[in-house]
Amino acid sequence: MKRAARKLLLILEFAAYFLWQLTLANVRMAIDMMKPARSLRPGVVAVPLDLESDWEITVLSNLITLTPGTMTLDVSAGRKVIYVHAMDASDPARTRDEIKQGFEKRVKELFS
Repeated sequence: MKRAARKLLLILEFAAYFLWQLTLANVRMAIDMMKPARSLRPGVVAVPLDLESDWEITVLSNLITLTPGTMTLDVSAGRKVIYVHAMDASDPARTRDEIKQGFEKRVKELFS
């Protein structure tokens, strides 16, 4: 029973985190679009993957694409890197860390 309760807690935490990130991304995009002089620097960021299964990578890819301002472009042939287009890639390391410490970490916890 403890395992089921822990898994339920992880699912709820995962959903709350995603909804929070979705809200933040929408607000950021709205603010950036309203600025007369946009400072966005779009670009492609390579994010190394710790996930191994196709299912986990698919979930991560969809979460990234569902979040405004980012879109998954491709996964490397060896499934070790995911390529993400970001509307603001002025700091690629920050974008990479946000994905790895945010969505990827939670996907890994949820499916392990």
